[in-house]
Parts: sequence; structure tokens; C-alpha cells
Amino acid sequence: MTDDKRVAVLGYGLAGSAFHAPYIEATPGLRVATVVTGNPERQAAARERYPDAAVVSTMEDMLAAGPDLVVVATPNRHHVANATEALRRGISVVVDKPVAGTPDEVATLGELAEDQGVMFTVFQNRRWDGDFRTVRDLVDTARLPDVSAFESRFERVGRPGARSAWKTSTDPLDLAHIVYDLGSHLLDQAIVLFGPVESVFGRASSPRPDVPVEEDVTLAVRHVSGVSTLLRMSNAVQPAGPRFTVTGATAGYRCWGLDPQERAARSGARPTDPGFGVYDEAQWGSLITDEGRAVVPTLNGDYLGYWSMVEACLRGDGPPPVLPEESIRLVTTVAAAMRAVRDGRPVVL
Repeated sequence: MTDDKRVAVLGYGLAGSAFHAPYIEATPGLRVATVVTGNPERQAAARERYPDAAVVSTMEDMLAAGPDLVVVATPNRHHVANATEALRRGISVVVDKPVAGTPDEVATLGELAEDQGVMFTVFQNRRWDGDFRTVRDLVDTARLPDVSAFESRFERVGRPGARSAWKTSTDPLDLAHIVYDLGSHLLDQAIVLFGPVESVFGRASSPRPDVPVEEDVTLAVRHVSGVSTLLRMSNAVQPAGPRFTVTGATAGYRCWGLDPQERAARSGARPTDPGFGVYDEAQWGSLITDEGRAVVPTLNGDYLGYWSMVEACLRGDGPPPVLPEESIRLVTTVAAAMRAVRDGRPVVL
């Protein structure tokens, strides 16, 4: 334990409590040393779950303890400022997505980390979803060759009162739009699979009149590689379409449902619990070829894989799980998608 890297989790809402702290604690070589939250209920919850960690109210108290890594899980508008402060102290940083609103801000963070000789990476955890891992494996091994079209959906039923106030903010500085939220995942996955984006067009709507922000977006994306991508994201619909549909000249693939890790973590399950991240067989996808339909077992969801790469990078044994240049490219694409939604016309990158 004395050799473990000491991790400070800045913010203990959903991101800090469900997506970060449990996986950090479960990763060999890392431990939750500090949790920062000013909310008394969250402080009590953090103390109960991580009795060996210090629970403090301010970032300054956290930085004074000299952590090896700061995980920025604060509201989006604070990501750049919080990451900058930690990097200036020579502390490595993981920043929740969206890391920033502009690619210049991301580039500045990357340059600051390089100058300080520390790690800077963004939490694009959906690269480690089991269904995406499966699609990526099918593409990489050419079981899905010559892909021409890709559809990806992240749709969920609206839950009244479930979203924090800042998440329904219309202030652009809050980066609360669904394109920054779910779109950051869907665009990242599409770029990982099929490369840089050439152009993007989008439409947005507000299905629930009591919610002041756009909650339903469709993006039509053209990749430099020639692949056409359709991305659907919504916080206010009953999911009815496949999670992924991949179309090629000789093979296609589709699968249904969402990765089970988020639901399990929200319920208090630990990443090391038996069955964590395992997909129900009913969610397994189908590979369709001229020979017929074949069921493809979905790979397990593996957010621990992200944190294992973080730990290795901190020890100098590998690259960060998400490179700064990848984040610059993604934020450039997200910004273009936001312009396309706002202006109602295609944007060429």
C-alpha cells in the first residue's frame, strides 16, 4: 500500500462516486487518498465507503496533501481551471469529459503537462464499454471489413429531478448541452473506429417542455475515410433502436442495450464483484453475412482497463489511456457539431 499512487477525487457527485472512486480503489497500484466535496451528505458517504481516505471541503486542502494524481470530477465549467491548478503544481491529472469547450484550451493543458513532466488525460471511459470493445475487435480483425456506414445510439428515458441544476443550464460556459455530454462519448467512439471527421450536420429538439435544454440530438457525420456515421443521443426517449449498427459490403453487425457497468456502479456494486461488467446473453449482438446470422458474445465492460493504463502511465510504463492530441481532435469535432446544431447547416472541419 505504501507504494500505491495517492489519488485525489475532486468532486463526489455521480462521476466521482460511481465512475471514478470505485475503480481507482479496485486498481492495483492506486488508492483513493482524498475526496473533495463540500456537501455534508456526500462527505458522510465518502467516509463510510473509503474510511482510510481524507475527506476535505476545498481543492486547496487537497493540493496541500500532495497527491500523485488529481481526478477532476467537478461540474464541466470548472474542468479547465481545476486541471490547470493541479498541473501547475506538478500533479498528474485525469479530467472528466467534456474536458473543455475549445481545442485551444485542451492544447494548453497538454503543453502545461508536458512542461511539468506529468500526465494529462481525459476520461473517455466509453471506449471500455463491452459492446464498443466488441465492435472495435470485429473491425480490427476484419470480421467487419469495408465498413461503409455506422449507427450509434445512446438513448435513455428522462428521469424527472434526476439531473443536477447545472446540467440543465443554458449558459454556454456550463458545457451542459447533450452534445458535450453523450455526444463526447459517441463522437469519440466513432473517431476511434473510423478516423477523423470531415463534416458534421445536426438537429436538436426539446421533447420535454418542462426541461429548458435540448435533450435529443441526431448528428450525421462524414469521416475522411469515407464512412458515414449517424449518432443518436437523447435523455428523453424510450430506447427502441439498436445500440450499434455496422454496415459493410459483405458483413453487418447490430447489438442492443447499454453497458451494465454504470447501472452496477450506481447500485453500489464494486468492480471486483463477480459478474461485474458481464453482458446478459439477451444483449449479445449478431454478425450477419451471406452465410447467415451468427451470435457474437459481447466482451465484458472493462473500465478497470482505463485505470490500469493510468496506473502504468504514472509509473512510466506506458502512454496515457487517451492521448492529448486525441482530445484536441475530439473537442474540435464536438465544437463543430455544436455549430452545426446551432446554425442548422453542415460544418466542414
